[in-house]
Amino acid sequence: MPLRRVTFTFKADLIQRPVIYELGKKFDIATNVRRAEVGQDTGWVILELEGSLDEIDRGLAWVAELGVDISPLDGDILVG
Repeated sequence: MPLRRVTFTFKADLIQRPVIYELGKKFDIATNVRRAEVGQDTGWVILELEGSLDEIDRGLAWVAELGVDISPLDGDILVG
């Protein structure tokens, strides 16, 4: 199955919402949190998303509609 790495950046109003859980429940996507940091006003998480490309695209569109900033990542995030 295809694998895509992304960074989600959350604003304060979304930090308490279980967006990653909802993403996995609403869409046929396996999520793997690789790194994360959450503060009072913002948070970010680096994720690996595994599933069909169409399902990943649909899921990312839904996350973007919620107001989460999404950035694609390349390479191995644990190196360096």
